[in-house]
Amino acid sequence: MLKLEVGTRVYLSLRSTDMRCGCDRLSRAVEEHFSRNSLDGALYVFLSRDRKKVKILQWEKDGYWLHYKRLEASTFQVKRREDGAEELTGVDLEALLSGVALKRIKLSKRVEESLTEKAVA
Repeated sequence: MLKLEVGTRVYLSLRSTDMRCGCDRLSRAVEEHFSRNSLDGALYVFLSRDRKKVKILQWEKDGYWLHYKRLEASTFQVKRREDGAEELTGVDLEALLSGVALKRIKLSKRVEESLTEKAVA
């Protein structure tokens, strides 16, 4: 099970990704798609073309974690684009992995402020 700590940065690729990719190819994709270093401890989320599979790349102290999930009956509810990326909160990622459409999530102002304060602390 993926554990999300407060303040963990999450980046979602909005383009389709070949799910045959391993840690090395996904770390190169992080540099190309996000213009970031994959060793920074953030979570990088990649979806398959049919949006039934997701891979999450994460660096932790001495090596990569590669989390993989495949849905049997539905799809991950994310609008696919040719290019682009989006920064998510841990709450958004948990909702996405649970099958909730991200466009339907609207946090109250109080919750958003609380999450922002925890991320800064």
